[in-house]
Amino acid sequence: MKALIFAAGLGERMRPLTDTTPKPLLPVGGKPLIEWHLEKLAALGIREVVVNTSWLAEQFPAALGDGARWDLRVHYAFEGDIPLETGGGMWNALPLLGDAPFLLVNGDVWTDFDFAALPREPRGLAHLVMVDRPPQATHGDFALDAGGCVRADGAHKLTYAGIGVYRPQLLERWRDAIPEPALANGKPKFPLAPVLRAHMAAGRITGEYHRGRWTDVGTPERLARLDAQLTQEAL
Repeated sequence: MKALIFAAGLGERMRPLTDTTPKPLLPVGGKPLIEWHLEKLAALGIREVVVNTSWLAEQFPAALGDGARWDLRVHYAFEGDIPLETGGGMWNALPLLGDAPFLLVNGDVWTDFDFAALPREPRGLAHLVMVDRPPQATHGDFALDAGGCVRADGAHKLTYAGIGVYRPQLLERWRDAIPEPALANGKPKFPLAPVLRAHMAAGRITGEYHRGRWTDVGTPERLARLDAQLTQEAL
């Protein structure tokens, strides 16, 4: 299994820190956010990781190299100067990911979720990790039914953790959900959520609920709070 790390965002809410450093390379607990993921992926036995880049893209290979220090092969999928959003970013990375299911993780989250708990072969087109709604996003994203299917609506919405296993076939007919996508750098730019929702009614998107720790490191305040927690735990 290969893995994809989303690392192309502008990190606008994290400014001024992200004026000079991409958000996944900001340090927390003594190392860049993205290194926490690389270590976990390597421990899982994954050997090839694709990192999609855009904003300050040159800093990623400078910081991570080819991944050899984690016994990984790291490939970089450059989106261009304008990020392609989650759907466009995944579409752009597919040539490097191949035809098999791949693990996806957002480069700007931190979690104690065990990647080994994810299925290597999702029952449908994707398997998502869901968490409780954080204070900064109380509306939630999707609901999780008793049978383990993710639904677009429900009585108790959860937040998508930015972690999952995806089949490349999810994007085969993405234009059915987004018929007129924006273009950036000559490539389609679109969000992933509408594509996922288009398959939810048929039960093709499954998920699980993570009750442990998870942080969307989206602001300098949340970064500082997480850094303090992890630093204290390491003492």
